[in-house]
Order: sequence, then C-alpha cells, then structure tokens
Amino acid sequence: MKDLSVIIVNYNVSYFLEQCLLSVKRAVAGLDVEVFVVDNNSVDGSVEMVRRRFPEVILHANKENLGFSKANNQAMREAQGKYVLLLNPDTVVEEDTFLKCFRYMEEHPEAGALGVKMMDGAGKFLPESKRGMPTPWVAFSKVFGLSALFPKSATFNRYHLGHLSADETHEVDILAGAYMFMRAEALDKVGLLDETFFMYGEDVDLSYRIQQGGYKVIYFPETRIIHYKGESTRKTSVNYVFMFYRAMMVFAEKHFSGRQAKFYSYLIKLAIYLRAGLAIVSRAAQKLFPLLLDGICLAIGVLIGERLVQDPLTLGFTPSWAVYFSLWFGAAFFSGAYDEPSKLYRLVRGMLIGSVLIMAFSSIMGVTDVLGVTNKKHLLIAVSVGLVGMAFWRMFLHWRQYGNWRFGEPRAKRIAIVGSQKEVKRATSLLREVGLHDPIAKLETQNAEADLRQLQEIIKIHKINELIFCGKDLAVSQIIEWMVQVHDNAIEFKILPENSTYIIGSSSKDARGDYYALHIEVNLLNPYHRRNKFMVNSLVSLLLLVCAPVLILGMKGKSQFLKNCLANLVGLYQWVGLKANATPDSKPAVLSPVDKIQSDRLSQPAARQIEIAYAKDYSVFSDLEIIFKNIWQLGRKV
Repeated sequence: MKDLSVIIVNYNVSYFLEQCLLSVKRAVAGLDVEVFVVDNNSVDGSVEMVRRRFPEVILHANKENLGFSKANNQAMREAQGKYVLLLNPDTVVEEDTFLKCFRYMEEHPEAGALGVKMMDGAGKFLPESKRGMPTPWVAFSKVFGLSALFPKSATFNRYHLGHLSADETHEVDILAGAYMFMRAEALDKVGLLDETFFMYGEDVDLSYRIQQGGYKVIYFPETRIIHYKGESTRKTSVNYVFMFYRAMMVFAEKHFSGRQAKFYSYLIKLAIYLRAGLAIVSRAAQKLFPLLLDGICLAIGVLIGERLVQDPLTLGFTPSWAVYFSLWFGAAFFSGAYDEPSKLYRLVRGMLIGSVLIMAFSSIMGVTDVLGVTNKKHLLIAVSVGLVGMAFWRMFLHWRQYGNWRFGEPRAKRIAIVGSQKEVKRATSLLREVGLHDPIAKLETQNAEADLRQLQEIIKIHKINELIFCGKDLAVSQIIEWMVQVHDNAIEFKILPENSTYIIGSSSKDARGDYYALHIEVNLLNPYHRRNKFMVNSLVSLLLLVCAPVLILGMKGKSQFLKNCLANLVGLYQWVGLKANATPDSKPAVLSPVDKIQSDRLSQPAARQIEIAYAKDYSVFSDLEIIFKNIWQLGRKV
C-alpha cells in the first residue's frame, strides 16, 4: 500500500498543471506517493506536456469532459494510497505540505479529511479554506450579503466560519475541493464523489458524508498552498451562477427533508434569479458605461453648438439627433473605439466616419428633413466638443488606473527577479521574447532573512510593481512567506517554474491567472473578427429568413432551421463554431469547420486540429464558405 495517492483533474490549464506537478514532485519526499493526472479532453497540449515532463505520473487522457466528480472517481478507484488527496491543477504546494498532513492524520485517527491554509496569487488568505455547513440560514446570510457585512460574526458568517482564527487548527464542516486530504478508509465507508454534481458542490457533499460517517473534518493551517483560483470559473457569468446554485439545490434535495428542504429550495431558486439578474445587469453596465459617458459628452457638444450657432431651427434635441447619435456610435463601434486596449485614434476615426455619414445623410434628406433640420456647423461643433470630452474621460480613467497620461499603454512594468544568476538570466530572456523590458532589479538569493530585508529595500527604492520568483532556486514555503511579508496591493507576484517557458501569476482570487509566454495570434479571439462574425451571423440569418419559403422545401429539419435562423439573428447561436474544442462558455453551433471537408470519418484529434487552424486563420469568408457548402444542413440540431 502507498502512503498517499495524489489526484489532479485538469482541463485546459497546461501551464498551471506543469507548475503544480513540479511542486508535487518536491513535496513527495519522505513518503511513498503515486500521482494521477486525469485530463478531461484538454486541447492545450496538457497531455503531451505530462507525458514529456512527468513520465512517472499515472495519466488518464479522457476523450470527453467528464466533469470534476467522474474524473476524480476514475482515479480514486485505482488509488492504492492509505490517504487520497484531491488537488486542483492551479495550486502550488509547500515542500513539507504532504508530510505534515500525513503525520497529522496518523496522529489523529478520528480525522477523516483535512484541508490546509490556502493563499491566492497575491498572498492573501482565501476564506474558503474553512467553511460551515450550508444550512438554510447560512445560505440566506451568504446570498443576501450578511456574511460580507459581518465577516467575523459566528451568526452571520458561518459560511466561511469568520469567527474562527485562520492560524489555528479547527474542526470544520466543509473543505474546498482544491485540496482535500482524505483517509481512504473513510472513503471506503462513505463512498466516492457523487457524480450527480458536474463541477460544483461535490466537495460540500463529500465533506458532509465524511462527518456523517463518524469522522472529523479538520482545517489545518500548519502548512500552506497557493491556489490561483478564477482559472476555470467566471464568477460574474450567468452560466457560473446557474451551475453553482443548482449544485446547492442538488445538495439540499439529497440531505434535507420536509419544510427545511422546501425553504432551502425556494431560497436557492431566489438566489439564482437574483444573482443571475445582477450578473446580467453588471455585465451590461460595464459594456454600456463607456457609451453612456460618450453620449453625455456628445450631448454637451450639441448644447454648446446650439449656443454658438444660435440658429432657431436647431434649438433642442430634434428626432434627427437620435439618428445622428446612432451613426456616430455605430461608426465608432465598428472602428474599434470600444475594443481593448483602447486607442484614441480608433475613436477619432469612428467619429470622423460617422460625421461624414451624417453629412451625407443630411444632404440626401435635404432642408425639408422631416426628422428635423440640423445646421452642419452645429454638427461639427457637437462632434468636436464631444471628442474632447471623450478623450478627457478616457485619459483621466487611464491616469487613475496606471498613473500616467500615455493613453493606451498600461502602467510600465517595473520588474524585479529573485533567484540564482542562471535562472534570473533565463527569466530575463523570456521577458524579452514576449516584448517586455529587462528587469529593473535582480536579487540573487543567499540568506532568506537577509534577502527579504534587501528585497523590501529594492521594492521601495526602485518602485517595483512586479516580482518574479525563480521556482528552481526558491522553496515554495519561502515564496509564500515572502508574498505574505512583502504583500502590497501595488505589487503582482509571478513564479518561473523550473525548466518552464511560462512565468505564472494572478493578482487576486477573482482574477483569471495570467502568464507570459510566446504569443500566437488567434484571429477568432480578436475583437475585430468576433464583431464581424456576429454581424455575418445576423445578416446571413436575415437573408435565410427572407429566402425561407423557397429554402425550406429542400431543408432537412424544417422547424429546427427556422429556430436556428432566429437564434443566430439575435446572437444566441452561431452558424459555424468550435465543437471538438468547445468550452462551457461556447455558444451552440449548427456547423463546425470540419463540415468544410464534409467527412464523417475524422478522428476527434483530427477534428480538433482542423478547428484550431480555423480559429488561428479565421475570416468571415471561412464561415460563408462553410455555410453555403452545407446550406441544406442548416436545419441540424445544435
């Protein structure tokens, strides 16, 4: 029997998985450990990376995304360890983490599961390291913000057990699935993960069942891990809200009964609609905020122009202004004025194009324009004043965020690298390859305590805003300790793993982790191409609906064809999209790039490669070719 079986389920985070496995490799010292990686059909080279760099790992390369529970169970059924650890790929463990957990469990046979102190990529404690049972009251306090208002309250914040010290060992109710160190004997008694849960809630359910089986669930802060979080979830998305709260409903239906279950179900349904509504409003507000400010600037320009021109026929906002504003904003949108990163020339170009269109529109409509008469001088003043205002608020927000007036350029990175001379040189070379400047300062490590004092001085003198730690030279425990000691909201931390071409980090638990690597342009991710794809989808749908009386005669799936046309028209579906490489956030697609060659015998890997090539070299003509080549297949179910 092995001492420990470590199980990591991966989905499209090769760069994090590589760093995680490197930390695991160090942490197995002193124990007899087997390591499983279960890959849920990743398309980012994760499987190839594991085979190349970690041949000792037991790898399961699934041909579909089985979800968290099924994938973990797949390995747990084979595990030979006295203890089983479920570990997320976006984690980094300290060198003694496994040994400390093993010894604690050996000394406390009543403990069935153990979790550790988790820190995010900025060195902040993650409160989900310890959680209480999500009873109706706990859920109510969490959903309606009482836990956030009273973070230290035993009554209102039992969800994160805010009243319990993060630095002391406690018996708790729930552990996070990112790190669950469990006794195999307990799993034999209570069963594995419930496969009813696809992505969320399975850790809550298993923690609860381990307690019901007569074991204790322990929060153990004597060792720490980094958990980047945010990698596989977008918590502001409607999709996340529905998946998470539906998982809570499954838990309630399974473990509660009677009036309690009904109240919990009602509460969760209410939470789903409230949080989904807030997510939709929040995302819409973020999208519309720049348009609102630009509209105010243009409106001020109109009012100033009215005063200067003093033409009685142009007084007030006539109906024609709605048309003019639409033309201005439409031209600005298609010019890329609202794409990231923002560029002033795109805004100016869009407004100039819009003004030309407006002049042409006014000339065509003539002086007797039924929408209202607008003086051309008035228009020029309005757009000129509006542009000044638009430029000003963009520059001001940029200054607030980045501390400089160089609009379109992020805050200059002032990087310091900590590590041996060889690794510092390698990190510098990687930074150059991705177009970044050489580091401002370098610190070669010798004595941890002296190095920390020197590092703090370097940060202060050189105004460092990004620290890169060389993972080959530094212990994870030392990196975490320095992150905690140095912690400053203005500083971002990244790690260069041993022999890796990635420099990895994340600024907070809610921020998607980022990394430096050689950049490969993917057209399908470019805002310009995505906007064109949406427009082509809608225009093709409109054309197909006009021609529907004729097309429908030869169409397979006539009613589905009409449904597909309407769904594409409003942006719910896409005519051509990725299927073999689809993610949970992908829009349903009627056709895929594979339909271009019209072959039913392609293997899944071949289909993925075709889709990757399509995404890399995408243009709207690719979609048009596939659509018209498969026009009689547009009635397919998505």
